Amino acid sequence: MKRAERLHALSEMLRRSGSRGCSAERLAREFDVSVRTVKRDLAALERSGAPLWSRPGPGGGYGLAAGASLPPVSLSPAQAVALMAAVSAAPDAPYADLAAAGVRKIVDVLDPHTRARADALAHRVWIDAPPSSSRAIRSALEEAMSDQRVVRLRYTARDGNTTTRDVEPVLFASTNGQWYLVGWCRLRDAMRWFAVSRVERASVTKAACSGHTVDEVGEPPANARPVHGRDG
Repeated sequence: MKRAERLHALSEMLRRSGSRGCSAERLAREFDVSVRTVKRDLAALERSGAPLWSRPGPGGGYGLAAGASLPPVSLSPAQAVALMAAVSAAPDAPYADLAAAGVRKIVDVLDPHTRARADALAHRVWIDAPPSSSRAIRSALEEAMSDQRVVRLRYTARDGNTTTRDVEPVLFASTNGQWYLVGWCRLRDAMRWFAVSRVERASVTKAACSGHTVDEVGEPPANARPVHGRDG
């Protein structure tokens, strides 16, 4: 196992150990290295910003502070560029600005050699992304979804009819290159799909959503899936 991979695995093991922590001896056995190597690895994690704690004496060991998160410690140049390309190619995707900021953080914590290789490879990937919709509208829709609050829309349907309606956001969906807000429309008293590109104005209200779920939208198409970041 390469050192970068071991550092990542080490941090995950510490995270899983919770408040119990792990002794240096146990960590050394787990990764088939010396205790001295484990302690060097722990020191490297701490220098990278990991909030490690240590407890001396019998029953002591090392662990991560509750709720701690670690910066990435292992990423290939191709993986870094894949993230850059995915974000750049989808400027209309929900939370795209946050995703771009997250990718910048990831690239910033790569080791200098990997970052240089990723930068060089990135120049070999060109993106012709379509113009994005209003940032103010997307921000309102994103906030309403995250906080589960009713959003007030001024919306023009395909037939040209414009209405103002309160919507309880349930999910974002992308199909045929178009992003939709799917939610419970209080005007129609039913679940509706709203093309984000046809939303003329959006404002988040103080009203909380009443609890409509993704199951009420129905089954997604066979080729659709949630972006939960896991297989299966």
